[in-house]
Amino acid sequence: MRVAVGAGEYAVTLTDTKHLRGARIAAGEHGGRAQVVAPMPGKVVRVLVERGQAVESGAGVVVVEAMKMQNELKSPKAGTVVELRVEPGATVNAGEVLAVIE
Repeated sequence: MRVAVGAGEYAVTLTDTKHLRGARIAAGEHGGRAQVVAPMPGKVVRVLVERGQAVESGAGVVVVEAMKMQNELKSPKAGTVVELRVEPGATVNAGEVLAVIE
């Protein structure tokens, strides 16, 4: 697709964001570990797991509030929570690792 901005014209390629998310999860699983990453800046409302807890793939790990909406971030794989880097009330940035599942 081509996009005109001002006097310039640019070629733009759109990428399926679901594909990118899957690639990011797969990259995080290197060595048996997967990361739960904040997709946007926000505030941690609830932590749904404890360190050492077993979780299933798709289980809620952390709830982050951004733009007055609560988003439950889920475990990308089944395993054990080996790191929990946030607590309720913490402010997080986009891309910040909130938990690690092994």
